[in-house]
Amino acid sequence: MEMTLRWYGSKFDTVTLEQIRQIPGVTGVISTLYDTQPGELWSQERIHELKSEVEASGLRLSGIESVNVSDAIKAATPDRDRDIDTYIKTLENLGKEDIHMVCYNFMPVFDWTRTELARVKADGSTCMAYRQSAVDAINPESMFETIAGDMNGTVMPGWEPERMAHVKELFDLYSGIDEDKLFENLQYFLEAIMPVCNKYDIRMGIHPDDPAWSVFGLPRIIISQKNINRMMKMVDDVHNGVTFCAGSYGTNPENNLPEMIRSLEGRIHFAHVRNLQFNSFKSAEGKAVTSWSGIEIPYGERDFEEASHLSSDGTFDMYEIMRALYETHFDGPIRPDHGRAIWGEKAMPGYGLYDRALGATYLNGLWEAIDKSHRRG
Repeated sequence: MEMTLRWYGSKFDTVTLEQIRQIPGVTGVISTLYDTQPGELWSQERIHELKSEVEASGLRLSGIESVNVSDAIKAATPDRDRDIDTYIKTLENLGKEDIHMVCYNFMPVFDWTRTELARVKADGSTCMAYRQSAVDAINPESMFETIAGDMNGTVMPGWEPERMAHVKELFDLYSGIDEDKLFENLQYFLEAIMPVCNKYDIRMGIHPDDPAWSVFGLPRIIISQKNINRMMKMVDDVHNGVTFCAGSYGTNPENNLPEMIRSLEGRIHFAHVRNLQFNSFKSAEGKAVTSWSGIEIPYGERDFEEASHLSSDGTFDMYEIMRALYETHFDGPIRPDHGRAIWGEKAMPGYGLYDRALGATYLNGLWEAIDKSHRRG
């Protein structure tokens, strides 16, 4: 595996390439052209500029997160084929620049949902959090307004003000689209792009829906092992793979993360590894939950917050997650995911330097220990 950090570009990120270069064991970044819109062509010139900037710092551009899929593609509007043609040209330009991994998502309207961006934890750090009762009390058209004040002056992915200004129109666009129709639209998109992915060996890693259930009545499809298997079978090509985001799949503690990883051997092209702390969870049967890691989660509403990467700070067994990746021969880029805000840092929520650097070092330590234990038998 290759340890990386997500980086939004020098115009948008509060973290610099120089700082990332100093994190032990981090050799690459996952980046994007953050000022492009879904459906817009990425020119080879701009991709080359980004790659050159990263390489000049002593790091590698290990992949792209994200080449966003337009709503026309997701909702199958008359502009779908035009936007798919543009997406194919963008993939071709990435391939020409020797970039071979693209993370993307197929979530309607909201790329992710949190009700708090700065929940204060017992140690004084802050984190992103979700409480179902807060979602139930919010008019979705006002969702952006409820969290905008906690963005520390940054623009968060999927919550761009110009996009959120059209939330009502977006909800109207997806009216009548259920899970089966969204799967159909995803299949149409994947079948169209697979030839260029095969030509340039571009591994597409779909990011799971976050959280792993319907929010505001919108369909969510990349939420479980059953649904992932459905996607793998409908376009059975090694380049059609997943971004395994432990935090997103793990929002439902009934998802067995190591088991899911093992079921996807050879089809995980990118990994996000982070931890969550559940304060309560209501299962589909209306019961308390014993998570796959054996932790009892009290009965109540869906209420979770993001934790440090350390296993004991949250609900996930991070050792077992990393061991499953190792034992399924995962060799792609991996990154620590959302970090807390610690030590007074002001940054894009979830994407500061300090806690993610700690996370990268911790994950590297787990990987080294697992590797040595296997080598020594």
